[in-house]
Amino acid sequence: MKTNKSQAGFSLIELLIVVAIIGIIAAIAIPNLLASKRAANEGSAVASMRTITSAEATYAATAGDGEYGDLPALAGQGLVDSVLGGTNGEKSGYTFVATASGDGSAADPYVYLSTSTPQAVASVTATGTRKFASDATGVIYSEAAADTDPMTAASGTPIGN
Repeated sequence: MKTNKSQAGFSLIELLIVVAIIGIIAAIAIPNLLASKRAANEGSAVASMRTITSAEATYAATAGDGEYGDLPALAGQGLVDSVLGGTNGEKSGYTFVATASGDGSAADPYVYLSTSTPQAVASVTATGTRKFASDATGVIYSEAAADTDPMTAASGTPIGN
């Protein structure tokens, strides 16, 4: 009596081909995923800058009596969320800072400058490629984030509001 043993399964070559195909797909998909995450972080940063700009105008018109406030002051009035208005001002891979100055006189009017800077710019896991700034004019500006230094003035390219 003859018995026929059949062996079902995949050969080593077939498994190596499948692993190679998965590697190629990953090599294509991962950079696109990281680019999408950076774009989402930048979109969130622009939205947060719009929130800060509106909050500064509201704060100056109400609680500030013409003066602008920093992020904790805006958060204290409920104008920005606790994450954005926290002591670190970090949200979606960006660091936010709002500084108010001026004494209200004609020579030194009340002004503010809010900035957002990506937390990492030079690695594969960069959180953004642009930094943003806004001032009392309400215009949001952007410039390339070659380093993590914040913008020192609202100079750069205005973005579409």
